[in-house]
Amino acid sequence: MLKMTGEIGFIHQREYTEVAIGATGGVKPGSILALERRLYRQLIVGKQKMPRIQDELDRELESVVFKLDIERAAVFERIERQQKAREVFEAVSKQLTDTIMDEIKLTLGDMDRLLQRSSLTETQLALFEQLCKANPELGRIRLLMSGIGWLSRDLTNVVNSTAFRQRHPQRADVRVTDIKLVLNFIGVENLRQLVPYYSMRNWLPSGHSCLLWPNRKLWQYALACATAAKALAKLHESNETLAFISAFLEQFGITMVLGTASAIYEKNWGNWLREASASRDKELYDAVMATEFPAEKVLEEVLLHSSRLAWEIPARLNFADHALTLNLKALDESLTVTDMPMDAQILAKATCFVRVMTLEESNLLEPQEAREMYRYYGLSEQEILRLKAQNYRRMELF
Repeated sequence: MLKMTGEIGFIHQREYTEVAIGATGGVKPGSILALERRLYRQLIVGKQKMPRIQDELDRELESVVFKLDIERAAVFERIERQQKAREVFEAVSKQLTDTIMDEIKLTLGDMDRLLQRSSLTETQLALFEQLCKANPELGRIRLLMSGIGWLSRDLTNVVNSTAFRQRHPQRADVRVTDIKLVLNFIGVENLRQLVPYYSMRNWLPSGHSCLLWPNRKLWQYALACATAAKALAKLHESNETLAFISAFLEQFGITMVLGTASAIYEKNWGNWLREASASRDKELYDAVMATEFPAEKVLEEVLLHSSRLAWEIPARLNFADHALTLNLKALDESLTVTDMPMDAQILAKATCFVRVMTLEESNLLEPQEAREMYRYYGLSEQEILRLKAQNYRRMELF
């Protein structure tokens, strides 16, 4: 039976003014932490809708989210008209939110449970490893691809798409289903873009109405980070594929936290809603219906866990010594940017630039704050000019 206890609480945005020392010993100025927190808050909590972007996610969810928003607005209007209904809402919503957050924290603290639900696998990492090589083994790539059904289907759809056929008119009349032919048609260089691109799409926790807009914002952010990282790697004559894949993998920890949180929220919210409906208590039902995904509280878990999960899960999947994992670990643990290996510095600088760009586009960053970010991460004028020259709205995939 649902109980009504306590009062609902709210987390307010905090601007850090001190130097933060992480559990691993990493030190970052408080002003930089505040700006980065502002970025993640914009991605996860911000309510504004995204403009149409490349390869839109979860289009079928838009009508569901629209209807749910209307229903919640009507419920809130009823609640606001009655003092008793407001009290019921505050008590029930707090209890439900606390139940959800307790389970989220418990799950995020259990690496075995996270590994079980992880959409990143050892096979994917082995495929990334091959693509990062100067001369990948095509036979090995085919073998690995055969073990990743969704990726094989996505790449087969690419080869048979109108866009691909227009780019390759000599193959316009050929419909391909064999993975060997698919890989031959695509080619290694295109695979180096397409495989991480579709992997990132697969990591995003799709199908959750509460994450429609955060997912789209994170998708656009991830594409921009990967584009920036590849551009900087080319400038510094470093491994472009390693930088490109690493930039996507850096977002994996965020997808893990959001996916875990949204699944737990929807499970508990659905159970409570059914129980409230069965009780025929209108005020109780309205209180549960009006309880939204606790984005502010989940933001705290993203800030706490995402950077660590981005490298710790690959490490647990037997890739602790690979450059992909080592670079992400360096990003999480290094005391300063200059302490990082060059490939990790490239990632840090690319991510810094995209954070600045994202906040500026939303009018959430002052010019002096952008300069402070660039100084901390050590971006040179040449690097900034190269990054500003990239197209972050559309990624050419083949």
